[in-house]
Amino acid sequence: MKLERNVTVVGAHAEGEVGRVITGGVLSPRARDMFECQQALIAEKDWLRGMLLSDPRGSVNAAVNLITPPLAAEADFGMIVIEADYYPAMSGSNLMCTVTVALETGIVPMHEPVTTLVVDTPAGLVRVKAECVDGKCRRVSFSNVPSFVMHRAAPVEVSGFGTLTVDVCYGGMIYVIVDANALGFSLDRSEARTLVEVGERIKLAAAEQLPSVHPENPGIHTINQTLFAGPVEQHGNEVVAKNTVVVSPGRHDRSPCGTGSSARMALLHATGQLAVGQTFRHQSIIDTEFLCRIEATTMVGQTPAVVTNVSGRAWLTGISYYGVDPEDPYPEGYRLNDTWFSS
Repeated sequence: MKLERNVTVVGAHAEGEVGRVITGGVLSPRARDMFECQQALIAEKDWLRGMLLSDPRGSVNAAVNLITPPLAAEADFGMIVIEADYYPAMSGSNLMCTVTVALETGIVPMHEPVTTLVVDTPAGLVRVKAECVDGKCRRVSFSNVPSFVMHRAAPVEVSGFGTLTVDVCYGGMIYVIVDANALGFSLDRSEARTLVEVGERIKLAAAEQLPSVHPENPGIHTINQTLFAGPVEQHGNEVVAKNTVVVSPGRHDRSPCGTGSSARMALLHATGQLAVGQTFRHQSIIDTEFLCRIEATTMVGQTPAVVTNVSGRAWLTGISYYGVDPEDPYPEGYRLNDTWFSS
């Protein structure tokens, strides 16, 4: 067997969302910080995204994460998230997968009962506490980069739906948030295909009509995903809600979505529905959960923001070795819209 571009990948999922982790075969580009490193990876090694995520080696239902040396002095390692269509600045489920892989494979030392880490991401430093027992990472909790509302109750014209009222919020990615019930959705699994079709249509319209630029990093400027928000319920001191996030080019985040949870908490705080320190139990379309809370309020430039904490579990699924036969006609893969919805 003769393969080129040999890459070692450890499989993992966080509350159902697949986040594979590259542990060998790829050197990260030289850079001054992680955002610059991410941009260099896009410019120089985007073949990696096609090879590992597109058919015939990849899957529409996966993301991959590159572990890098840290570039910030206080960080333990760096992480670059690679999704099918984007390189987002941060992803909570992918961070849970990456931390779990890094600890359980010995890339970073595990300390029981709690391992404290700082992960260097293109969005900024993310502080992590990993609960560890008997050599296994049981739960990952992270204090995210500041999250904030970018557009509040904004009108968007969407083909087939007329004018919708949406919110746009940042939680490490930029989300357009729409009321699921207002569109007739209960967020049941049976609605998954239709939610994808509608979600992609809303995202494209919102990205065009609601320019959204991070106030401190103009390189973060695209509405990446649609979050369908279910009703908010008060259960004692807990706030409970369901959601689903549509990931381009057309699938659901199987987890409750970490950065989406942060973005939604920023909106709930802005509308008086979630207080600092109050538990927010966020559920996914497959009924998995992240336990969340707002730790503090802050400012990003002149924009009010919140510091959120998101907690969930991840599990390893196996180890794979990928490569390209020199005669393979699809070294960077291909996509068909039977599964890659909008490709």
